[in-house]
Amino acid sequence: MPIVPFESLPPESRIWIFASDRPLDGAESGRLLGEVDAYLERWQAHGEPLRTARHWSDAHFLVIGVDPRTANASGCSIDGLFRQLQRLQDEIGARLIGGGRVFYRDASGAPRLASRDEFSTLARGGEVTQETPVFDTSLTTLGAWSDGFERPAGEAWTRALL
Repeated sequence: MPIVPFESLPPESRIWIFASDRPLDGAESGRLLGEVDAYLERWQAHGEPLRTARHWSDAHFLVIGVDPRTANASGCSIDGLFRQLQRLQDEIGARLIGGGRVFYRDASGAPRLASRDEFSTLARGGEVTQETPVFDTSLTTLGAWSDGFERPAGEAWTRALL
């Protein structure tokens, strides 16, 4: 099934957010997105094609969505997506999958990555504050992503780290 524009997915669409531990340049992001697009075009659950979309931003963030109005992704199909991304992350030398990471914007506006402990240390030193924008990679619906993928640290799960 062809990939649809990300904006055409309904708010109840299931999403997965993958974040690169380093910025991916033009060639790297082109390779990543080309491989992801090829996978999404043939992605199925129990033999049913999935209506999918993807969004790439800030040279770090890949959001993949599935429209539940046509078919839902199954456990096996989701596992297949993760295997594909694990293979790709090894090939491009960037970690896309993993927890315990905090993505935030530094004072210049550039996305940065820190462990939870590092983020707490940055907060104690005043380098990040309640107002520092953070990216919530744990969101699971397009509606939630639209409402607050990027929000102040004091309004996100990261408030506990400040």
